[in-house]
Amino acid sequence: MSHTLIDNIGLLVTNDSSIDGSSLGVVENAAIVIENSLIKWVGRTGEFSRGDVDDSVDALGRCIIPGFVDSHTHMIFAGDRGAEFRARMQGESYSAGGIKRTVELTRAASNDVLLTNARRLFSEAMSSGTTTMECKSGYGLTVEDEARSLSVARQLTEETTFLGAHVIPKEFADSQDDYVDLVCGPMLEAVLPHAKWIDVFCDRGAFNVEQARRILTSGIAKGLQARLHANQLEHGGGVQLGVELGVASVDHVSHLSDADIAALAKSTTVATLLPGAEFSTRSTYPDARRLFEAGVTVALASDCNPGSSYTSNMPFVMAVAVRDMYFSPEQALWSATKGGAQALRRTDVGHLALGAKADFSILKTDSYIHLTYRPGVQLIDEVWRHGSRIH
Repeated sequence: MSHTLIDNIGLLVTNDSSIDGSSLGVVENAAIVIENSLIKWVGRTGEFSRGDVDDSVDALGRCIIPGFVDSHTHMIFAGDRGAEFRARMQGESYSAGGIKRTVELTRAASNDVLLTNARRLFSEAMSSGTTTMECKSGYGLTVEDEARSLSVARQLTEETTFLGAHVIPKEFADSQDDYVDLVCGPMLEAVLPHAKWIDVFCDRGAFNVEQARRILTSGIAKGLQARLHANQLEHGGGVQLGVELGVASVDHVSHLSDADIAALAKSTTVATLLPGAEFSTRSTYPDARRLFEAGVTVALASDCNPGSSYTSNMPFVMAVAVRDMYFSPEQALWSATKGGAQALRRTDVGHLALGAKADFSILKTDSYIHLTYRPGVQLIDEVWRHGSRIH
């Protein structure tokens, strides 16, 4: 077996609370050993015999953090909506309707165009420290286009999500129930070979609670795991539905009642916040302190999409969360790593405890705090995934 020693780590973030009692599980003057693709050993510099390793890397006193787990992206699309963004910055409000422009462009694009664009975005994300990514469909909204979108996504990640229930396409504007029938029937059957998850945009201008319930339960019955867009644009019943159905994560959740928070706190459902969406739509940021104080598990994700959050950069997401959502730097880092892993129900990523995937970033600095303290600065020096350097 191949063993690689990463030595002389100034500050190692493991997300293993058994190490020091904190959520980040910090080790100073640390070292790790990788066996093939997994973390084999965690300790202090000089404690592991160099004679037992095949290769060693000097971290030069820098900080190492787990790879970011981006649990909410929409990277299968064509074109962009820069003009819409410009108009919004000049005072127009955001609604779900803009998605339909991307649907037109995506339907017209070839698989090669969709794959090339998605690969560009995945590469962009990885260069900024993301090592695990979820990816949704939702810009095809026909049986053929949803199936091919997920087929493209499957070439890049195992965390693929069927979002045929993104919005009602224009050809079904006067027959919404017929579209729900399509999503629950032929469309669902067509995407099953390529999808792990099912999702619904349950909000104003998209799908109501009963439609969302029907779609999610149809997917669950076919063996898909469930997640949910909820309460982005206004308060509604999406969070309560998600908890009722035991979905892995309810995402956006910008409008929460005390009852919603209490329900989340008693559940295994993660609340995934998407600061890029509020940033890009000039919407009001939710106050994450309410969630943390109630004991809700919180994740951060990029929501990378061409309309309302065209960023793949998780350090930027963390910085906005700290600045405008009242996360601490520690809460932001945990939520962007282990929180994202929990939103995907993954135990092998998002942390650097024994047996975890050797997915991590070596920073250019000796402290993870700089990721949020110095927004917009590229502080990711090296990115390792499954025990190999990829950037």
